[in-house]
Amino acid sequence: MGVLFRSEETLVSELEQLRRKLVACGGIQRRKDGEEFKSLKSKLIDDAEEKVVCVTSGVSFLGSAIVNELLVHGYSVRVIVDNPEDVNKLDETTSGRPNVTVVVAKLTDVNSLVEAFNGCRGVFHTSSSIDPAGLSGYTKVMSEVEMRSTENVMEACARTETVRNCVLTSSLLACIWRDQPESTGTSRVVDHGCWSSFQLCQDKKLWFALGKLKSEKVAWKIAQESGLKLATICSPLITGSNFHSRNSTPTMAYLKGAREMYKNGLLATVDVTKLAKAHVCIYEELKENGSGRYICFDRVISTVDEATKLAAEIRVPVGTIVETTLPIDSPIPFQLSNKKVSDLMSRSNLGRSCLNENRFY
Repeated sequence: MGVLFRSEETLVSELEQLRRKLVACGGIQRRKDGEEFKSLKSKLIDDAEEKVVCVTSGVSFLGSAIVNELLVHGYSVRVIVDNPEDVNKLDETTSGRPNVTVVVAKLTDVNSLVEAFNGCRGVFHTSSSIDPAGLSGYTKVMSEVEMRSTENVMEACARTETVRNCVLTSSLLACIWRDQPESTGTSRVVDHGCWSSFQLCQDKKLWFALGKLKSEKVAWKIAQESGLKLATICSPLITGSNFHSRNSTPTMAYLKGAREMYKNGLLATVDVTKLAKAHVCIYEELKENGSGRYICFDRVISTVDEATKLAAEIRVPVGTIVETTLPIDSPIPFQLSNKKVSDLMSRSNLGRSCLNENRFY
């Protein structure tokens, strides 16, 4: 009888599959037990345990806005930073705010994330991996780094007994890079059900889009295996007060392919404060039954005048965004829709408050 030898790569793959199954089984059982326990508790929104959440990269442009919005709504926020220097930055801005704690944890280390998440009911993962050496701030290698970071965060959420819900900041770029509708029968409407093409992103070297696409896919895979409740928010280009000085590198990474986005009717923006409010509204709904994907924008750039104003805001040449030689009556192949997030927010008390203050497009 012969002896069958398996390659090291095959063994590693089998071990990884076994590990995922064990995590999934533990997560599902833990969540079943947690739901039974939760049913015996008061469902008051002011329950202190239910109001403890964690935000990754709380010093980022979006992360700090989400932290501020959570504090407004009575949450206790644990902010994760990558290095001690960021702790000092946050200490300066959060001084005198007892509901904020800062924790140093590496997105490359699942165990440190589990320790940081312990005691939190929910996690907001907002981080983008940016490579300052890249021409646009984001390289092909960084798309893999971002996917691995998101995978680690989701694995840590699945392993942490107290965590029930996760909100992941994805990107509209994970939805819009698809084949043209006239050639493939693709729907003209781009909504939460649309996914970008891996091949198209690779062919066009859209590494930021590819990183967001891969990250969101791995997040949904782990959520389904573990029973973790997940919502992903696909945001467009983020703008707001002082955003150029605080968000310049991600902006340049996002704008790769901007001319084609504009031509296709898919170049959109969202104010950082409105986006932060949407994160909190969706998290509130997630605790009940609001899981899923959401596209969130408040402006579509559809004219040369609008493109010129945006270029001035973000301090780039207008030619980065639009070909000014395009015919005025050029047909627009696609139409963006954020009906799902608008409907959800209109149904909830917190959402109605957000909509009254900041109407989405």
